[in-house]
Amino acid sequence: MAQSTIYSRVLGTGSYLPANRVTNQDLADRLAEHGVETSDEWIVARTGIHARHFAAPDQTTSDLALAASLRAIEAADIDPQSIDLIVVATSTPDFVFPSTACLLQNKLQIKNNGAAFDVQAVCSGFAYALATVDALIRSGQHRTALVVGAETFSRILDFDDRTTCVLFGDGAGAVILSASEEPGVLASALHADGSHADILCVPGHVNGGAVAGNAFLHMDGQAVFKLAVHVLEKVAVEALEKAHLSPDQVDWLIPHQANIRIMTSTCRKLRLPLERMVVTVGEHGNTSAASIPLALDLAVRDGRIKRGQTVLIEGVGGGFTWGASVIRY
Repeated sequence: MAQSTIYSRVLGTGSYLPANRVTNQDLADRLAEHGVETSDEWIVARTGIHARHFAAPDQTTSDLALAASLRAIEAADIDPQSIDLIVVATSTPDFVFPSTACLLQNKLQIKNNGAAFDVQAVCSGFAYALATVDALIRSGQHRTALVVGAETFSRILDFDDRTTCVLFGDGAGAVILSASEEPGVLASALHADGSHADILCVPGHVNGGAVAGNAFLHMDGQAVFKLAVHVLEKVAVEALEKAHLSPDQVDWLIPHQANIRIMTSTCRKLRLPLERMVVTVGEHGNTSAASIPLALDLAVRDGRIKRGQTVLIEGVGGGFTWGASVIRY
């Protein structure tokens, strides 16, 4: 008797934003203390961002991941002990090691010795994590996985640099993926080009118990913008072609929430109506690996994304990395 094909399917989603909502005016007031001038109008015109959330001093990335994961587990209506794989996409882990995924496994009190590891692809992290977990489930190695994007980028921002500190926020989003006979994740495409590492990076590391180099985020905004708009359309089309779909068959586009101009440019290049794009950047800012699952959960919970619809996710981030997945929700 022929064995049925294994797919991975989304069972539930969850998200979490720290309580501290920081408006553009709040940020402008803070920057003024550093002698740096900015305004709500300046930030909105360039990014589309009105506010973002910052974690409390005692909140870690794994704390944010825990809150989002509990909501995804509740939505999926599963026993946490059935989760045999945890993958956390983050560039702001709690520690150098152990992984944030292992810390999250412990906080969830999962005792089944399932695998847990982090993925570091910056703003493409969730796309990388989803594609990796999909492959592991399809291979039969795992059956139920927790995939999380979680970040505390506020900890690596230089508040003397208004070109970067106004962009980013903290948050977490989570998805439960499970083995299924019904197609869920239809196709993925992942890429990287390390020759562009210097245009978006945190060029510091731990040496002798201290930070060597610069531990603040550095970005060449114009170079990032140019590269992002070039690769996002290409990787989206590649993933759709692998899924044997055309852009007009996409119900919802969920791009990485970096900058409204990059997002709308990609949407138009795919010839999708702007109303089919899920936009959260205005209230969340750029939450790096958390941005896609945060937006996914929001659109699921407000009823926009329904079962059976086709969702295209895509992200681009430091490395340089980029990726996309097509999901039948």
